[in-house]
Amino acid sequence: MTTEAGSVGLPTDSHSHSEWSWDAPTGSMEGSCARAVELGLPAIAFTEHVDVTRWVIPPSLRARMHVHGHRVAADGRYDPPPLDLEGYRASLERCRERFPSLRILSGVELGEPHWFPDEVDRLLASGAFDRVLGSQHSVERDGRPWIVAGLEADLVPPDLTPEDVVRAHLAETLDLIAGCDRFEVLAHIDYAVRKWPAGPAAFPAADFEEEFRSVLRALAGSDRALELNTVIPLDDRILRWWVEEGGRTLTFGSDAHQPDAVGQGFAAAAAMAEAAGFRPDRHPHAPWRR
Repeated sequence: MTTEAGSVGLPTDSHSHSEWSWDAPTGSMEGSCARAVELGLPAIAFTEHVDVTRWVIPPSLRARMHVHGHRVAADGRYDPPPLDLEGYRASLERCRERFPSLRILSGVELGEPHWFPDEVDRLLASGAFDRVLGSQHSVERDGRPWIVAGLEADLVPPDLTPEDVVRAHLAETLDLIAGCDRFEVLAHIDYAVRKWPAGPAAFPAADFEEEFRSVLRALAGSDRALELNTVIPLDDRILRWWVEEGGRTLTFGSDAHQPDAVGQGFAAAAAMAEAAGFRPDRHPHAPWRR
């Protein structure tokens, strides 16, 4: 199996999940490490979910969520389970012993951290993490947070069109950047595009250029990194706008929730990044820069 992407090798997977994330029931830290070694990745970061947002769950979905073991409270809100830090860190150490040739990084993915500064401060005071991602998974409507998990389903406010949801999500992401300085990498800027009704490839990115540019400009001004998330191929125009708005740093994330998704799409993503002028650091686990 080749590990070449253009003239450079595959990058570190800086965004992955294991069984320690509440939404990864089929995850396996050991299995993901084995997959990273098989692919020839220089490193993998386990950025487990830390979510405090209590999302609105429409009645049509509550019974289905209970079947899968998720806790929907009596008020119709979902309470994401907390991260078991002790178990997570013990698992990291076991994997580091089992896979000595692979650099295994610790990390967290902070959901809406600007809404919960005290909780974030307590978490980050509990110990150092190699990767701290900031994520916006939600849009707020009338003071109620809805998770942007499926534009074609009833997981978003029913009075918003898909176009409205994308714009609302990018506006919330702008608030995330302005309101929290505790994360180093903005994860999946195109999160709301994943379930675009006609498919991600049909998403008209140009119609949202100014909204994307506003987010990218703020992120570049804060001297933080953009993540090239490969759940769906990032529109290359967004990467070009990142460069034009002054972005200098890039990480790569599969957002894998099970081992076979580790490093997915990385050859194409690395080639696109290289064409945009980004290059690996002399430390293979570090972000790419231009």
